[in-house]
Order: sequence, then C-alpha cells, then structure tokens
Amino acid sequence: MSKTRKMDESFPALDELLCFSIYSAGHAFNQLYRPALDQIGLTYPQYLVLVVLWASNDRTVKEIGLALHLDSSTLTPLLKRLETAGYVTRNRDPADERQVRIRLTKKGEMLKEPARAIPKCAENAVDLPIETIKRLLADVSSLRDMLVAKSS
Repeated sequence: MSKTRKMDESFPALDELLCFSIYSAGHAFNQLYRPALDQIGLTYPQYLVLVVLWASNDRTVKEIGLALHLDSSTLTPLLKRLETAGYVTRNRDPADERQVRIRLTKKGEMLKEPARAIPKCAENAVDLPIETIKRLLADVSSLRDMLVAKSS
C-alpha cells in the first residue's frame, strides 16, 4: 500500500512511480555530494565531466556527451564554464575542424586527488554490502539503456 494519500485510485501515487523514485534518489545524491563538491568548487555536472576526463583525457565533446548521456546543447555551456574556471581547454581538432577537443589543464588534473573523497560520501551514507551496490548499479544502468533504446 502506498504511503501517499490518493484521491484518484485510477492514477498511481507519487511513491508508486519508478521514475520518481529514481529522480528523487538522484536528487538525494546531489544533496549528499554538495558539501564535498563545494569544498573543491564544482557542481555535480562539472564533477561528472571531470570524472570522464580523469578516466581518459583529451576527448571530443561528442565522446563526453555519449559518456554522460547529454546532448551538446546541454554540455557546451558546462564545458565553457569549466574552461572559464581554468579546469579544461577547448580547441578545434586539427584533423577535423568540426570536432572540439576537451583537455584537462594542470588545475583540472589537480582536482582529481581531492575529488577521490566524493564517491566515499555515498559509500559511507548507505549501509549496503558491495554486492548489493553492484547489483543496483547494474540494474539501474540496464534500465537506463532500455529507456534510451525505446526513446531513440
């Protein structure tokens, strides 16, 4: 039985919607990470871009967008802000002028070490065995991939 009071029994309550559960869990992660991200001067989306670049520097905007499931119209302003902050450079690819390559600066690379503590926030906040966390990660990723495939 739902915890949310329902006026219309023909429509699911908010806490019965999978989309809301995932949305609100994402919001909870943002709130959990905010103090650690504030300490290093990043927003959550900026942190995610840097995670992609720390794993493999010198990527195109398209590659970063694919990794983050973001389109270039969302990603470009974010990359510009990271460039203004001095964390990345954006340059046209000499081999293909249509492509913009993103590279970490020394300042961006130096954030990697203090950022290592950020995933620990979630590990410390949840009391779940690593096997459960891995299963959740696989299940949510699989769900996302199915939804992307259906909307493409």
